Amino acid sequence: MSGRARGPEPQTIFDVSAPGRRASSVAQPAGSPAEGLIPPGLRRASPPRLPEVSELDLVRHYTRLSQRNWAIDVGVYPLGSCTMKYNPKVHEDVAGLPGFRNIHPWQPADQVQGALQLLWEMEQYLAELTGMARVTFQPAAGAQGELTGLLIMRAHHTATEGHPRSVVLIPDSAHGTNPASVALGGYKVRQIPSDERGLVDLAALEAALDPSVAGLMLTNPNTLGLFETDIERIAAALHRSGGLLYFDGANFNAILGKVRPGDMGFDIVHMNTHKTFTTPHGGGGPGSGPVAVSARLAQYLPSPVVGYDEAANRWFWDTDRPQSIGRLHGFHGNFGVVVRAYTYLRSLGGEGLVRIAERAVLNANYLRALVREAYPEAHPGTCMHEFVCTAKPLRAKGVRAMDVAKRLIDLGFHPPTVYFPLVVEEAMMVEPTETESRESLDALAAALLQIAGEASSDPELLHEAPVTAPVGRLDEARAARRLHVRWEPGSPWLDE
Repeated sequence: MSGRARGPEPQTIFDVSAPGRRASSVAQPAGSPAEGLIPPGLRRASPPRLPEVSELDLVRHYTRLSQRNWAIDVGVYPLGSCTMKYNPKVHEDVAGLPGFRNIHPWQPADQVQGALQLLWEMEQYLAELTGMARVTFQPAAGAQGELTGLLIMRAHHTATEGHPRSVVLIPDSAHGTNPASVALGGYKVRQIPSDERGLVDLAALEAALDPSVAGLMLTNPNTLGLFETDIERIAAALHRSGGLLYFDGANFNAILGKVRPGDMGFDIVHMNTHKTFTTPHGGGGPGSGPVAVSARLAQYLPSPVVGYDEAANRWFWDTDRPQSIGRLHGFHGNFGVVVRAYTYLRSLGGEGLVRIAERAVLNANYLRALVREAYPEAHPGTCMHEFVCTAKPLRAKGVRAMDVAKRLIDLGFHPPTVYFPLVVEEAMMVEPTETESRESLDALAAALLQIAGEASSDPELLHEAPVTAPVGRLDEARAARRLHVRWEPGSPWLDE
């Protein structure tokens, strides 16, 4: 056993409330001005139910809550495909500078020249890294970047052929957002199988190409952690049929500074700034999913884009874009996130960016080699920044990938992604990232190997895990189907 007991049951702020207790007090105004200012029909019939706590109660409550959250600042977070890497704190300092923090997107361009210059320079950096011509920062996240790219794809085919085409191809190992974005973009999905190498089946791809195909969405390296070595033949096949090649940039950190999507033949690229360049990750945002396109597609980018008048040495919003797909964001994207990514790029420089890719791949292969006897790779051989292994050998002992993931929580690690990609039985998708040390990787490997041993000696222990978390194993399907997103006092589900 781990030797640790489960923590106390979580409490809401209302559980520590006591009538009359206060964290602060407000001086009572003379008379009752509120009664005179608010019409009777708009006044509450009774006071709102609010927690009554002291300042100490309040501080302890939220401190306890913060300590129940796992974060990259707490420990290793090898969640495959999500790239949970460390965010240097200097990014926050720069984004919080008054000149960035206090400006507003409605200010005239002449008052925010520094911000426009930053966006312009960031666009040049991303264009260079991707091998593309122009970039938009409007998408508020990677998934919205996917939709943006697909709308650009529609605009291109409509402008050149008179109709948008109707089908987008997606490999069977693709991220789940890809088919969802295709549907939002008004297209139908046609799935392409992987071959025995874990790569796109080239023969199946060529057989699927016809005049209805608008494009192919592809991640490279793919979600099996493998580089698509046939990428040039894939791009040529797409372009022969008039289709466009879309780069899902979720795994861009694996090739940063090594090879450019544009040089591989991609036409549209979306990036996840939190995965590639480190910006705040998780919590629902704010995010940023810049989209870069080749020169022939630049006219369709969301409007406006940043322009630069070299003669006047000033930056401006270019709104004269008649073939633009329109706006994807109320303003110009989440500027503060772009500032963080810009800081990351400037602090590392070109050589530093190359080392990111090298160390991400080195760390993944180091960890893969340490655990492969217990957890065989889905496709043996060198991986890129992440690897997919399987817990299938443990199934004979009644242990599954989910049991391994839950037991890792007891041992002090966030679990890897499990049961994805869907094409691998008992999949465990592990991405250690470039920011973990060798000591951290050794400790994670030791925990995984300990669990493999426990599968033989004490499988019931794994079935009961986690035993040290505030709550045990949840009925995730039931939680998703009967979702309660706010506390409801007295509701029967509180006692279920």
